[in-house]
Amino acid sequence: MVDPYDILSVSELTKQIKQTLEEVFPFIAVQGEISNYKAHISGHWYFNLKDADSVISCTMWKGMNNNVFFTPQDGMKVTVSGRITVYPPRGNYQFDVRSMKPAGAGELNTAFEVLKKKLSSEGLFDAKFKKPIPSFAKRIGVVTAINGAALRDMISILQRRFPLVELVIAPAKVQGSGAAESIVDALNILNKKNDIDIIIVARGGGSIEDLWAFNEEIVARAIFSSKIPVISGVGHEVDTTISDYVADIRASTPSVAMEIATKDKEEIFAFINEFSYNSARYIDEFVSLNRSIIQNYLDSYGFRMPLDLLRRKSQQIDGTIYKLTGNFDKLMLKLKNKVLFLTKSLDAHDITKMLKKGFVLVRQDSKFITRAGNFLANRETILKFYDDEIKINSKNSN
Repeated sequence: MVDPYDILSVSELTKQIKQTLEEVFPFIAVQGEISNYKAHISGHWYFNLKDADSVISCTMWKGMNNNVFFTPQDGMKVTVSGRITVYPPRGNYQFDVRSMKPAGAGELNTAFEVLKKKLSSEGLFDAKFKKPIPSFAKRIGVVTAINGAALRDMISILQRRFPLVELVIAPAKVQGSGAAESIVDALNILNKKNDIDIIIVARGGGSIEDLWAFNEEIVARAIFSSKIPVISGVGHEVDTTISDYVADIRASTPSVAMEIATKDKEEIFAFINEFSYNSARYIDEFVSLNRSIIQNYLDSYGFRMPLDLLRRKSQQIDGTIYKLTGNFDKLMLKLKNKVLFLTKSLDAHDITKMLKKGFVLVRQDSKFITRAGNFLANRETILKFYDDEIKINSKNSN
């Protein structure tokens, strides 16, 4: 009992109030509506919890809020447990929250609809932003729990349908506290690669609490920002998450997501066989159909006329060549006869042959004397016989 006549300092009074409150309310559960929620950079959460008549300040430290599977939102009704304490620097009493959960499934549904409406108004669900899924993916990135049934099912589907595809697993926590951040990290890792064709974000079925990580805003924005097409395969057919709305394609289950991402090898083989058969048949029909048409074209006057003209011109050329050859032969014969005649003429006038017959050439002053009147008796004279020459001096002529 405090003595009413004792004079206390502010700190002492605050300390006694703090001790009293913590002793009277060591651990309690309180239900109320969240307002003024703030996530500090340190990881601590600060918010108010209110009802129609009162408000109490609340603090949830980083080590405690790691266990909360959802992100608190203003207006969400929650049940928190913890203890009452006093913040001495301000003298305010506050609730030190140790655990938090939605007041009911309806609260999560309300939060779901609020976020859905918000993102829809921003255009994150618009069809114009949906990226096409490649027809033949070579590498598929998968964001899911490494030891989950969803991954085993997807691997089984892949091996059955198109085992040539390579899976790149980006393990992620898909349930509970920190799951949303883990999913975002995995998406970012895959988007840093240049050889991923499709990303599948997957998880098996569960309650709304189990699937809540895929209803978080940070996950929705990470999927929307992905440069690689994303298929959402979360839960069972009846389950719907925010990720389904943001993804480029929504699959009802993880197995269906893998079926969408891959081609069935049996269908490919059937297509190839059918294509080969139909192509060969089509080619045969095409050739048969057009053979007669082409032959008609070839037999038509339009095609024959140039050929006939070419043949006539070729025949004319042959005639011209024949004429030229005949004229050339005649000319050559004429020239040959002329050469023969000239050869005989030259032979008949050959000096050597004439000298051999007994004729003599008379030469004076380097000139042949062909007439007696041109002979000079007092000049040196050379008589050329067939076999020799005789020189006669002028003195011998006397």
